[in-house]
Amino acid sequence: MTTKRILIIDDEYDIRAVAELALKAVGAWEVSTAACGIEGVAKAVAEQPDVILLDVMMPDMDGIATFQALQANPVTASIPVILLTAKVQAAEQRRFAELGVRAIITKPFKAMKLPAQVAAALDWST
Repeated sequence: MTTKRILIIDDEYDIRAVAELALKAVGAWEVSTAACGIEGVAKAVAEQPDVILLDVMMPDMDGIATFQALQANPVTASIPVILLTAKVQAAEQRRFAELGVRAIITKPFKAMKLPAQVAAALDWST
């Protein structure tokens, strides 16, 4: 079985660190991280991860703009994206779902459950 590769794009260091640790320890996946949308798009192009976990609220290039940039690039358009967001209002959730993201995981998330949430969203076995 090939090890899955995950890219986390989040401006909060603590979120990146906790998610990375959980995905490596529990999911046994390769994880890379980016602190902003611009860096995230560049890493997605270079690394071609199996999935991207993308924060919605980031300075400069927010998660929605980052997602749109990923979708506009033929190299990254087919990579599934899971949004990480503290925005839990029904209208916001619907708007995110309409974008075509694979899933939405709300913050704060339970770190040890994150690999199972990602796997379920992508029909991967854990």
